[in-house]
This record gives sequence, structure tokens and C-alpha cells, in this order.
Amino acid sequence: MNWGWIQNNLGEIASLLGQHVLLAVVPVVAALVIALPLGYLVFRTGKGANPILAVLGVIYSIPSLALFVALPVLLGTRILDPVNVAVALTIYSVALLVRSVVDGLRSVPPSVKQSASAVGFSRWGRLLRVELPLAMPVVFAGLRVVTVSNIALVTVAVLVASGGLGQLFLRGYNSIFYTPLIVGLVLTVLLALVADGIILLIQRGALPWARGRRA
Repeated sequence: MNWGWIQNNLGEIASLLGQHVLLAVVPVVAALVIALPLGYLVFRTGKGANPILAVLGVIYSIPSLALFVALPVLLGTRILDPVNVAVALTIYSVALLVRSVVDGLRSVPPSVKQSASAVGFSRWGRLLRVELPLAMPVVFAGLRVVTVSNIALVTVAVLVASGGLGQLFLRGYNSIFYTPLIVGLVLTVLLALVADGIILLIQRGALPWARGRRA
């Protein structure tokens, strides 16, 4: 480990870390906004939800590099445009989060729904005040998986876009100088751990009833 190289490149390392966070987190936020209503619509299809979830599973299984390369053709963007990475990660995130939303809504006991209707909740009132809050622990679990996955995938995106800690991987590999590679690896792991911890803290703060139920 060359500590002198690290000290001389702290500014660049911080910049790449910031880019990595942006490329990983923005698609997660966008996907969550899309997946909540979309997941509910899929859930409302009843038995039709399973084929839709199967299709989303196939989409999620598409190799990331193939999608990164195909999107410029579909979007008309430049091959090295970070937009391609953001769109690809949003697609992956939606595919996984929709399943989490559906699974979460399916986990709400029918007796709870019946009780909510019996006390006068409308369909939307029951969804927003009963079903969705009870489904959120499952949604948060999916959110944690998506976030950590995106942080890892951004490093792969260095092959088709600039920015992110993957640049350190590429530099270390091409120059056979392993300090940048080690720095990139350590920061990627730490970033994933920190992001997962933040989401877990938000979950515990936002869903105190779920915390009590686990206890």
C-alpha cells in the first residue's frame, strides 16, 4: 500500500467517491418512486402478478454490461454517457423493488384488511394507513439489497462510462499498481456497509411497530 499516493490523490478519490454515491443512489430513489405504485398495480392483478414478476425477474437477470452497452442505442445517448448507467440501474432497481412491494402487500393478513374495512377505511385509506405500512419492512429489505447491488454495479459501469470508484480499479489494473485498486475496493465495501446501515436506521425510525414486533 502506497500511502504517499493516497495522500497526493485525496481530492480525486473524494470526487470519485461522490460520483459513485450519485450514480448508485439516484437510481434507487427513482426506482422506489416508480416501484411503489407499480407494485400495487401488479398486486391488484391477483393471479396475474406471478407472470409479471417472472418477466421482471428475467429483466433483472440481464447481464449489466450488456444492458449498459444496449441502452445508448435505445436512448440515443453517447456510449460513455453516465445517463446510460443511471437508466440501467433504475431498471434493475424497479425490477427488484416491484417484487418487494408485491411480497410486502401479500404479507398483510386478510383479517387485518377486513378489520380495517369494518371500521370504515376506504380502499385507498386502508392501503395508505394499514396495508402499505405493514408491507414496508419487506420493501425496506428489498431496498437494502438494491442499494448494495447498485453500489457494486457502478464499479462495473467504468467499462462504459466515466466516474465512480471503478476508475480506481481500472487505473490499478492497467498500471499494475495496486494501491488505487485496493483503495477502490475498500471504499466500495465501506460505502455499501454505510448505505445499508443508514437504510436500516431509517427503517427502525420510520417503522417502530415493526421493531417492536421483531423484539
